[in-house]
Amino acid sequence: MELKKDINAVSIDMLLIVHSEKRRAAQGTLSDQQANPSSLLQRRGGFQGVGNGVRRCHEAFTLSWQHLVENVISFSFVGTQLTVEVHPRDAMPQLLKKFSLAKRLQGDKNGNTRPRQPGGKDAHAYPWDRSSLKSMSLDLQQFEKLDIYASQVTAKSGLDELVSDLLQEAHTDLERVRAIWIWICHHIEYDIAAAQEKDRQAFKPTDILRTQKTNCDGYAGLFERMCRLAGVQCMTVPGYSKGFGYQTGQSFSGEFDHAWNAVYLEGRWHLVDSTWGSGLVDTITSKFTFLYNEFYFLTHPALFIEDHFPDNKNWQLLKPPQSLRQFENNMYHKSEFYNKGMLSAHPETSMIRTVNGKATVTIESCAPTLFMFMLNGKQEHGLLSLRKNGMKLEVYPPTMGTHKLQIFAKGNSDIYSSVLEYTLKCNYVDMGVQLPAELHQPVGPSWFSEQMGIMKPSHPDPIIHTSDGRCSISFSVEEGINVLASLHGDDGPITEETQRRYIFQLHREKQTELKVQLPHAGKFALKIFVKKRQEPGNYIFVFNYLICCANTKVNWPMFPESFGNWGQDNELLEPLSGVLPANRNVPFKLKLHGIAKVLVKGQDTWPLTLNHEGYWEGSCSTAGCQEVYVMVLENANHNFYSYILKYKVNAQ
Repeated sequence: MELKKDINAVSIDMLLIVHSEKRRAAQGTLSDQQANPSSLLQRRGGFQGVGNGVRRCHEAFTLSWQHLVENVISFSFVGTQLTVEVHPRDAMPQLLKKFSLAKRLQGDKNGNTRPRQPGGKDAHAYPWDRSSLKSMSLDLQQFEKLDIYASQVTAKSGLDELVSDLLQEAHTDLERVRAIWIWICHHIEYDIAAAQEKDRQAFKPTDILRTQKTNCDGYAGLFERMCRLAGVQCMTVPGYSKGFGYQTGQSFSGEFDHAWNAVYLEGRWHLVDSTWGSGLVDTITSKFTFLYNEFYFLTHPALFIEDHFPDNKNWQLLKPPQSLRQFENNMYHKSEFYNKGMLSAHPETSMIRTVNGKATVTIESCAPTLFMFMLNGKQEHGLLSLRKNGMKLEVYPPTMGTHKLQIFAKGNSDIYSSVLEYTLKCNYVDMGVQLPAELHQPVGPSWFSEQMGIMKPSHPDPIIHTSDGRCSISFSVEEGINVLASLHGDDGPITEETQRRYIFQLHREKQTELKVQLPHAGKFALKIFVKKRQEPGNYIFVFNYLICCANTKVNWPMFPESFGNWGQDNELLEPLSGVLPANRNVPFKLKLHGIAKVLVKGQDTWPLTLNHEGYWEGSCSTAGCQEVYVMVLENANHNFYSYILKYKVNAQ
């Protein structure tokens, strides 16, 4: 409450301070100067603000102690109750306002409102023991109704009324803190312009309520003020942070750049950051977006220290505390790293030096998780394989020097979030490792491919080596799932048709086989897609293999072109090459289901016969023709044949 020349009310907090220190004076614990009320007001008049520089701002009180006393009818302190009556100066004595505060607003039993400093019982073990993301046992479901209520409360007038409204549904100190946290995170916007003003004035709670904007100082100050009005001990903690604008591996010195809070619950101090709990700033547009982040509510101190370094090491709430140098060098796991169920990452330093041109990163998670990476802003030059409890990434920087590696995780949402950033130092490039640009993530089968209906792969490893340029890959397919595959090389097939013509797909019962022939030596990405047969829409990419061949003599032709009537259960044994020799009798053998007649058409037409094993077989002459077709008649009562395969004939 701001004190002016003609006041209608007096600050309860100030009277508490005055009364507390007068009692101490009566007990002989204060000097004469400290016991003097006007001296007291002068001494207590300053506060500390933090933001782009920690500033100590002292504001002189314009109200003298004598004026204050003249406006007070009486105040009494009996047991656990403090009652104050005030009236305007020179007015007839009458009760204008009467304040009654329970003992929980006084502080301790002696009326001392100064929160105690953190001690040994507040400290948590470092490093993190993986027990919980929180510093106390919480069931977030218990807050569901309170969170909804608090997020919908509106600030109608002043701060006192707002806190009073929030506490209507809060019955414990924990619930009071939660209600205040939720309200701030959902209503106060980060003021980027104000944060960039180095010589700005500290934000007052009344201004914050009016504009609904503030900087980190204001968030912390507002949170502390509201907690104190709710009767909960709270402190503002200044320090360094790895927030907006942080560069991996940077050093910290000079003025502090952030502020957060410590709150006293159940006999112990806990940490919160309502600035970072409310949303984020886009690094490109510098615009703030409300995006609630549960991570920064009562965060475990061993995790909070990753991006918050307080001015006083005691506010780390850690045993042992970390040094500033450790804070600068330690790996920074973003909040989404833990929100999405990550447990650890290796290496544990933010800077990695490549070994023989390669850097390896592994992440352990508590549940199957989808990952992706970007090296210098592109999804290239790496092999990312999924595991049931995390992932493994091998990165091959294309040039020597410094590179930026970002790792993203999907979790339970549909959005990939940045969870880790590394700086790679590369002093050697292995020119023999050049991955196809179309090699997407992930590589190799995994829990995700099983989830998408592809099981029991013949090749569980992501890399397949072939000496003759051919390979055969098989796997079981869930009922009702269609599979599509395509082959990609940097200097190989480029059209959609040719991407698929070097793969021939066979389907036997619930087993799918992919026969692959490479057009030349090199490295190729074999992409696997799936689609539910009865559902509309496109095929979904699941994973890819990396196929490697060093044999420079390899020069396989494409497989024959197949048409829509080529069923998934059909099987082609020969000829597999899509290009037939000229002037030859070429044998044909294939298995077709539900077919009445089969013809092979070149310059002339040759029928195929059905043998006792269920295969249609025969031969065809390629003399005098440039193309050969396989045609089928599905109904013996009809005369309409459908094309299912097309071959080209070499020029004579």
